[in-house]
Amino acid sequence: MKNSKNRWADHYSRQAKKDHYPARSVYKLKEIQSKYHLIRPGDKVLDLGCSPGSWLLFAAETTGKRGNVVGIDLKPVTIGLPPQAAVHVGDVLEERLIETLGQDFNAVISDMAPSTSGIKDVDAVRSLDLCTAALAVARRCLMPGGAFLCKIFQGADFDTFSRRVKKHFSKQNIFKPQSSRKASREIYMIGTGKRN
Repeated sequence: MKNSKNRWADHYSRQAKKDHYPARSVYKLKEIQSKYHLIRPGDKVLDLGCSPGSWLLFAAETTGKRGNVVGIDLKPVTIGLPPQAAVHVGDVLEERLIETLGQDFNAVISDMAPSTSGIKDVDAVRSLDLCTAALAVARRCLMPGGAFLCKIFQGADFDTFSRRVKKHFSKQNIFKPQSSRKASREIYMIGTGKRN
């Protein structure tokens, strides 16, 4: 039992605990932020699939007290959050919830991942579905010029999704953080300069 519990423990997991983040995924966002500067002080940020809260917390720290960070997840976030961060428990596919959020976000970020089956093609399709939903939310909620970031599992439709992002953003980049596990097929799609 102990071995399976600690199977994913590594340097980043231990560092996250020391830095008071609930998950190691924060270091992926830190790497992306360091390279692309998607979030700025005072920004309004929407975090899709925000539980357990590492990206939400880092985004709130980056925007500062003048910023506003809103998270959505099916699961509640149980960590303490600063006043500029709030969480809605709900489904990103829920039309009414998205409608209430407005269209004035500077960045939409998504670290959503499907429950994996272990079958690569199935997992890639499920990941693509979540990314397609995240892109639809970004198109609706982002201000012109805004930034989009989402995790996607590489699969047969990866290039198709990449072209979709290019269509709606003036710049598109693909990035694999060093903090991603070596065995992982995840990669991050970045769109900046949302077109009108």
